Amino acid sequence: QVQLVESGGGSVQAGGSLKLSCRASTNTYNMRCMGWFRQAPGKERERVATASADGDDIAYADSVKGRFTISKDDAKNTVYLQMNSLKPEDTAMYYCAAATAGIWCGQAPQDFYNYWGQGTQVTVSS
Repeated sequence: QVQLVESGGGSVQAGGSLKLSCRASTNTYNMRCMGWFRQAPGKERERVATASADGDDIAYADSVKGRFTISKDDAKNTVYLQMNSLKPEDTAMYYCAAATAGIWCGQAPQDFYNYWGQGTQVTVSS
């Protein structure tokens, strides 16, 4: 069983930045896909950003393109989400997820991801 633990969330003003971290209990290079998802109260969980094991297949939701960057440090078993120019609509619980099989990480349905973290809250005030 793979455990994922997110950190780095918090409250910021619009236009600010946060960097989220996700530490895995296994080598992140062994995961086919790593991803960040978010869910606001009363809304369904949505994909934010995903990355393949080799880092060549990276995808972002249209709403965060140009503002968010996903990256990995396999030596630290950690995936990051750099969030810049934050907007109030970015407010949500952010979850880290990992998938052990498959391709096209950014296009796969959410049930493609086998493991999920507990989430870290991001709140952006206007």
